[in-house]
Amino acid sequence: METGLADKRVLVTGGSGGIGAACAREFAAEGAHVFVHCHLGRDRAEAVAAEIGGEVVQADLTDEAQVEAMFERVGTLDACAAVAGEWPREDVPVWEIALERWERTLRTNLTASFLTARGFLRSVASTGHGSLVFVGSTAASFGEAGHADYAAAKAALGGLMLSAKNEVVRVAPLARVNAVFPGWTESPMTRGFVDEDQVRRVSRTMALRKIAQVEDVARQIVVLSSDRLSGHVTGQVITIAGGMEGRVVHDEA
Repeated sequence: METGLADKRVLVTGGSGGIGAACAREFAAEGAHVFVHCHLGRDRAEAVAAEIGGEVVQADLTDEAQVEAMFERVGTLDACAAVAGEWPREDVPVWEIALERWERTLRTNLTASFLTARGFLRSVASTGHGSLVFVGSTAASFGEAGHADYAAAKAALGGLMLSAKNEVVRVAPLARVNAVFPGWTESPMTRGFVDEDQVRRVSRTMALRKIAQVEDVARQIVVLSSDRLSGHVTGQVITIAGGMEGRVVHDEA
């Protein structure tokens, strides 16, 4: 099915990582011109950009000045996938989380997404159209023991998304803002945490007893970004988690 994304200008934050790199490739496959953002993983981002004929932009998304400079460089955009985020690997209960970790997690997941959204929506205000897709997590819906900071940051994206989708139409009547909430996804962020035993354990709450691949997430982001496929879809969260529920579906491990 034709997505209408050919020749569109798309920014993918976190483009050096698993989901971000997959997004960059999927957008490029639709004929879009992709700006591959990175912070520390420039070598990986350059490899992705070289593969798809895109451009690399580098910025610390928690730094306001760097984010603004990034948007000045890329110019007008048609779509933005706000993928960049950070999952703290150490399992720490909420009563033991250090304030420094709490604030860092919120900066790298929530503040970075806010600054990205602000920069992109300013561009939308000048062009009159655009699609923004946030990447959250099922931790926002079900919580995540040992990672309350991450769950809180991702849950806050829901409120940001719902507010932004109402505000942006004041300046761009057809602009849209949505979000995807992936569950367990096999990516560099979860490397070492997803093996056969882990899949059997975590998938007891899922109808589909498998872990998502980064392409599963990326393709949903492309669909939401397409005005042709999702032109009447805004303010929605698409959960990509194999039918995850807050209860055990399968009795056996």
